[in-house]
Amino acid sequence: MHDTRAWGNSVMVRRKRILFEVRTKIVATVGPACAGEEGLLKLAEAGVDVFRINTAHGTSQEHDEAFDAIRRVSRRIGRPLGILVDLAGPKIRLGQLPNDEVHLREGEIVRFVRGETSSDEHTLVTNYPKLIDELTVGDRIMLADGTASLIVESLETDAAVCRVVQPGTVRSRQGVNLPGVKISLPSMTPADQKYAAWAADRGADFIGLSFVRTAGDVHTLAAFLHTHRNPPAVIAKIEKPEAVEQLEAIVDAADGLMVARGDLGVEIDPAEVPVVQKRIIGTAHQHQKPVITATQMLDSMQWNPRPTRAETTDVANAILDGSDACMLSGETAIGQYPCEAVEMMGRIARATEPLLATTRRLAEPAILPEGLKPVTHAVVRAAGDLARNLDARMIIVASRTGATALALSKRRNLVPTVGVSSSEATLRRMCLMWGVVPLAGAPIDQAGELPKFIEQWGREQGFVQPGDRLIVLEGSGLLPSGHNQVLIHEVP
Repeated sequence: MHDTRAWGNSVMVRRKRILFEVRTKIVATVGPACAGEEGLLKLAEAGVDVFRINTAHGTSQEHDEAFDAIRRVSRRIGRPLGILVDLAGPKIRLGQLPNDEVHLREGEIVRFVRGETSSDEHTLVTNYPKLIDELTVGDRIMLADGTASLIVESLETDAAVCRVVQPGTVRSRQGVNLPGVKISLPSMTPADQKYAAWAADRGADFIGLSFVRTAGDVHTLAAFLHTHRNPPAVIAKIEKPEAVEQLEAIVDAADGLMVARGDLGVEIDPAEVPVVQKRIIGTAHQHQKPVITATQMLDSMQWNPRPTRAETTDVANAILDGSDACMLSGETAIGQYPCEAVEMMGRIARATEPLLATTRRLAEPAILPEGLKPVTHAVVRAAGDLARNLDARMIIVASRTGATALALSKRRNLVPTVGVSSSEATLRRMCLMWGVVPLAGAPIDQAGELPKFIEQWGREQGFVQPGDRLIVLEGSGLLPSGHNQVLIHEVP
C-alpha cells in the first residue's frame, strides 16, 4: 500500500513542474477504480483536466456523489476541473440471454425475436422492439463491439433469421450495431433527457451527445439546455456514418466534438477509422472547436502497468492530428492502474507536442467561431507572434466567455498560456482547451493589475523570474471589438 499523503505531495510537486509542459488535456472516466474523493484526487494530481461521468453505467446517486467529489477535489487542489456528463444515447442492446451469455458458432442460424428475455441460445432479443421491422435481408448485425457478427438471411412477421459470419461470445445487455441501417430511434431517450436536465441543474461544464446523426440532433439538445441559466457546452460524439457524412453541419452546430472510436469502428470499416479521425479533428480545428479523441487509447493499461508501443504511438498521432484532449475510459474507470495511465498519457504528450512547432501539421483555422470578432482574431495572431519573437515566458489571456482563449489555443503556441476570467464556468471550460491553464482569482476588471497578479503568482509557483517577458491579451474598453490590446510586461 502507498502512503497517500506522501504520494499526494510528490505528485503535487511533479504536477507544478509540468503544468505548462503538457498542453494536451486529459479526460478521465469516473468509475469503481477511482471512486471517492481520494481516488479522484490522485487522478487530478496526476494530471487530469476533465472528469467524465458516463450515465450509461452507475446509478443517479453514484453520479451525484461523483459530481460533488470532483468539485471538492477542485477546491482542494486550487485548480479548476471540468465535468463532462456523457449521455448514453439511443444505444440498442441485447436483452437477457440464457445464463447471461451465448456462444455463437460460425455458420449457425439464430433468430432475433420481439421481447426482453430469451430462454433459447439460438434466439436473441433486444431493448428495441422495432428492430425486426427496420431490418432488410443482407443487413449486417454487429454484436459486442464487433466481436461477433451476423447477416440477415430472411425476415418473418415476428423474427429476423440470421446467419453467424463471425463467431464469438455475447452477453446480456451488450451493444448491437447496425452498420448502414437507418433506424428511427430519437436522438435522446427519456433517460438522456433526465440526465441532461440533471447535468444542467448541477452546473456540468460539458454534455456528450451520443450517436449524433444530424446537426438537428445537436440543436435539439442545445435548445433543451438553453432553458437553464448556464447551459453546458454540447460535445457531439461522432460514431455513426451518417454523422461523418454531415460532419461540417454538425461541427458548426456543436460546441465541441469527440472522435468516439468504439462504436465508430464498428459502424464503419475499421481500416477507415484513422482517416476519418484525421478528418474529424481537422474539421474541428478549422472551425476552432475543441475535439477529444477517445476509446482504447491506452486500453492494455487496464491490466498492465505499461502500454503497448502501438498504444503510445496512437496517442502521439492523435496529438499530432490536432486533438485538444485525449480520453481514458476503462483505463481509469475499471482498470488496475488508473494513475499510471494518466501519468503515461501526460508523458506521451510532453514528448510529442514539440513536434507541432516543426511539422506544421495543422492548417490555419479558417472559420471564426461565434463570439469571436475579426479584431480579436487578428490580435490573437499578433500575440502569438510577439510571444515567439520576444521569447516570452508566458501569454495571459483575459476572457469572459472563453472564445478568445479557445482561439489562442487553436494557434498551437508552445509559449505557456494562462487563461483568466471572472466566470468560474468559463475557467472550467478552459480545461478542455489545448495549452490553456485556467487560473482563478485574477483581477481582470482592474486596470493594470492583471500583469502584477500574474507576476506574483508566477514567482510563487517558480514559473517567472526577473527579466521574463509576459504577453497580456485583453480589451482596452474603448472599442466594442472584444480583445484589441496586447501588452508586453517585463518582470523587474
